[in-house]
Amino acid sequence: MSSTSLLEQHRDETLAELGKQLRLKRQEQALSLENLAAKTRIQQRMLQALEEGELDELPEPIYIQGFIKQYAEALGLNGAELSRNFPIGDRRLRIKPVWQKLPTAQLRPIHLYLIYIFVIICAVNALSRMLSRSELQVSSSQLQSQSQPAASSAAKREQILPNHLEAKAVGATPNVASHPKPVQVKVTLKADSWIRVVADGTLLFEGLLPQGTRRTWVAQQQLKVRAGNAGGVLVTFNQEQAKELGNPGEVQEVIFVADPRFQ
Repeated sequence: MSSTSLLEQHRDETLAELGKQLRLKRQEQALSLENLAAKTRIQQRMLQALEEGELDELPEPIYIQGFIKQYAEALGLNGAELSRNFPIGDRRLRIKPVWQKLPTAQLRPIHLYLIYIFVIICAVNALSRMLSRSELQVSSSQLQSQSQPAASSAAKREQILPNHLEAKAVGATPNVASHPKPVQVKVTLKADSWIRVVADGTLLFEGLLPQGTRRTWVAQQQLKVRAGNAGGVLVTFNQEQAKELGNPGEVQEVIFVADPRFQ
């Protein structure tokens, strides 16, 4: 039997045992699934599938582990300890520093991929700095082209204005942005949830975040946010009013893109 089949069998057995334990504890407290659904903000059908050990009716293992934790804590149990009993596989990547020299025989595709991503990030940062310096030089040249009588007065009140605003204070010609307005997304966790964030095609974060966590991510073109408990995640897009990513217990993915007016 393959390692994958063994892992699936272990998940089935563990889920059946945990589900039975949770069901008995719920019945001892005379609570209904409807009560637990309202308390945990997990859909009732998901809680029923947990109790009955129906792995096929549940989402990915990482979500199941989060559901077990929330359900157990709602019953007064140690949710963190129970959820660790459910196997999700080894998701950790032991990454050696890029500058560490590895023997050729030890290099694997994952190492080459990580080095490639690191080089791309460095190149993007360098290009961004170069574009910023170029914009500052253009603004300075426009100010110097003004008439001599106004030059000394304008120099005292010279300002660097945002690319998409008119520089009326110094009489300069508006500078239209040559790159899109960045995408900024702030995330606040009202409840524990698994989160996955991809910016411009690059994975920035993937893992379980606890209640009360606040994170901010930025992209140039596009930013994807995927959550396992969408109702417990508040998102603020480019200073707009914070909104829930979706319904409680729902797996939801939202894509935020740069404002095309500034592209």
